[in-house]
Amino acid sequence: MNNTSDAHRLDGRVALVSGGARGVGLAISQTLAAQGAKVVVADAGGAIDGSDTDPAIAQAVATELGDNAVAFTESIADAGAAQAAVALANEAFGGLDILVNNAAILRDGFIFKSDPTDFDAVLKTNLAGAWYLTNAATPLMRQNAKDDRGGEPYDWGRVVNITSTAGFYGNFGQSSYASAKSGMLGLMRTTAMDLARAGITCNAVAPFAATRVTDTIVPANDEQATYKERALKVSPNHVAMVVAWLCSPAGQTINGQLFGVRGREVFLFSQPRPVATVVRDDADWDVGALSAAAAENFTPLYTDLKTDLEVFNTDPKV
Repeated sequence: MNNTSDAHRLDGRVALVSGGARGVGLAISQTLAAQGAKVVVADAGGAIDGSDTDPAIAQAVATELGDNAVAFTESIADAGAAQAAVALANEAFGGLDILVNNAAILRDGFIFKSDPTDFDAVLKTNLAGAWYLTNAATPLMRQNAKDDRGGEPYDWGRVVNITSTAGFYGNFGQSSYASAKSGMLGLMRTTAMDLARAGITCNAVAPFAATRVTDTIVPANDEQATYKERALKVSPNHVAMVVAWLCSPAGQTINGQLFGVRGREVFLFSQPRPVATVVRDDADWDVGALSAAAAENFTPLYTDLKTDLEVFNTDPKV
């Protein structure tokens, strides 16, 4: 797993990976450790819906990684727990340089059938938990920058948000999950802006890989069934290597960007910006005039309603 040159290694850094004991999070924990980082494996060990937590899962991963890893087993869907996770990193390893916001749960259901308590639980873990951790971690990272931790100029501070294409393509029955993952993009952009002066970067990565999330996909048509079959062949190690790249010295100039990883394919995504504008100089818009202008200028550019499963339904490079 460690095929990185010495110049790109992460020796001396301390990383905290939420949801770090399974799936993509586990691959990230293992890869960062292999690159020389000390790792806090933050994972409550719950089922895909967040129930039935089991601290032994994160503890087993930390034991496997050795002396340079510790487990944090409380749910980061609580601001106090997020602060405790950051404090553990500082106490166990003397600092915190890398935060990977990966923890997520799923409670799917069509918008017209979903339970509001399920929506609240998903937002609390998938989005609020990432905010809590970022809010708790970044004061320490900013102090690192003032202290020139690792040398001058400071270039160790990294935040990586693990998002999903469901957040910007959408998918049937995933209103809560897509809302949270879309929120991760706004959180990423603002974090990148807030921390840029301190030399700390924040980027987002959308993974395509075999995880508990892909296991739960119930195909609505043949195309989605084929997508699931292909996704289950893709190792999460590819995603982990892109995260390691963003956290390496080579990632210092990359900030506020959205990447996708599907096997050996790495995508740089565009981000929403105006693609067309209509302006009326002589009067305010009325429905008739706006309809005519939109038909000419907007209609050819409207985004279709394909799901992420349909858009990426091709053979991955594995």
